Amino acid sequence: MKPIDPRAYRKIVVLSGAGISVASGLPTYRGVGGLWQDDELPRFAQTSAWRTDPLGLWNAFAPMRDALSRVRPSAGHLALAAFEERQPAGHELHVITQNVDGLHGAAGSRRVIELHGNLRRSRCASERCASAPFEDDRASFERLPTCPTCGALQRPDIVLFGESLSVAAEHGAKRALRDCDLFIAVGTSGLVSPAAGFVRSAKYEGARTILVNLEPTDPANAYFDDELLGRAELLLPELLGV
Repeated sequence: MKPIDPRAYRKIVVLSGAGISVASGLPTYRGVGGLWQDDELPRFAQTSAWRTDPLGLWNAFAPMRDALSRVRPSAGHLALAAFEERQPAGHELHVITQNVDGLHGAAGSRRVIELHGNLRRSRCASERCASAPFEDDRASFERLPTCPTCGALQRPDIVLFGESLSVAAEHGAKRALRDCDLFIAVGTSGLVSPAAGFVRSAKYEGARTILVNLEPTDPANAYFDDELLGRAELLLPELLGV
């Protein structure tokens, strides 16, 4: 595998999924041993659960939040951050992540768009409140936390099933993909919307497109030029030459 020259592409977009965080000790969502094989978490990952049992939702995500307090970025996360540091002035590397673990930021990546939020943060549940999301390592609750600004309930700063992505995340992803000349999807099948359309958008921009994943896409995705099969923490450092 010939490493990518950081001078060769002016605007790189990396789409990451759960596969990049497996080496950090976090499970995938849909694979063997994945989070969605436990009936409890998928049930509380719905918008309806927040309306009917908000305390149950907090405690359903508590083990995952507790795990996040102990994990560290993988070699894949660190490779992306190191590659960004090597880019010439005027070049950009954007990471669009489907993950809620915050590990790209912890690794040092500067341009990170968290499509589904960040479980390491909490925010006020009221759309009328002006308070900002905040770093929060609390992992268990006997009673519901409330916002000190307005008194409304607080909630994990993540996107539940049935909710829309934040306007900022959607706009950031579209802006990053504009004029993209290299697109890398890592640790994700890219089958879940809106991420499913990102490689197609990149291809329309004329970008080179690469999939780094344990398994090939099924059915095959014609928008990827190359598929590199294997573990992200091994392949990314080699691909990026870091």
